[in-house]
Amino acid sequence: MKRRFAALLVPALLILAGCTATAAPEGAATGPDRAPRPSPFADCATLADPPGTAPTAPAPTGSVAPSGPAAPTGSAGATDSGGTGSSPAPAGGGGSLLPELVLSCFTGGAPVALRDVRGPAVINVWASWCPPCRQELPAFQRLSVRAAGQLQVIGVNSRDSRDGAQAIGEDFGIRFPVLFDQGEALQRELRRTAVPLTLLVDAQGRVRHTDTSGALDDARLAELVRRHLGLAVPA
Repeated sequence: MKRRFAALLVPALLILAGCTATAAPEGAATGPDRAPRPSPFADCATLADPPGTAPTAPAPTGSVAPSGPAAPTGSAGATDSGGTGSSPAPAGGGGSLLPELVLSCFTGGAPVALRDVRGPAVINVWASWCPPCRQELPAFQRLSVRAAGQLQVIGVNSRDSRDGAQAIGEDFGIRFPVLFDQGEALQRELRRTAVPLTLLVDAQGRVRHTDTSGALDDARLAELVRRHLGLAVPA
């Protein structure tokens, strides 16, 4: 009798032990089900709009419009009414158009055709594994804030991992739009291999200057923008 009771008891205990050992706590998250971190970078939807054309609230009737940079209405050589805004853009029609490439936006959404990007723009090609890139990225972020409405600052993350790029964006507070170019398509079109690489693009979409001098600081960026795009941006 005792043997029969033990034979029945052992399987029951094994079943009970197996259920408690394999059951996950209610509500526990597993690795593949974790929600992705939100991207630190801005959306790319406005890259095809000229700088300074973002929708704003209309000014009250009869009020004086606030001062500040305005979207150009004529040639790139126009200056503001106070004489302290943009300097005349370089004369001549030199420079080649941006390559006919379509790149994905880091935040998702519709891919971006580089030829549709509206300048003036400063395009910075970078990677998280590149020390000079990490050194200069905060200066590009500050430029995007100081020159808001005058030009667009755009990043192109090249030959990098999404996790690495995301971490750099979070650590350095990078908020401008970033395109993802894992295959170095833009560098191949430009026949440039090194990063960082910075392009200064005018309002007609022509590359007026390609800079490969290394990490740029605020003063150097402001000088390049003034010289090649004819815009005065505080350093």
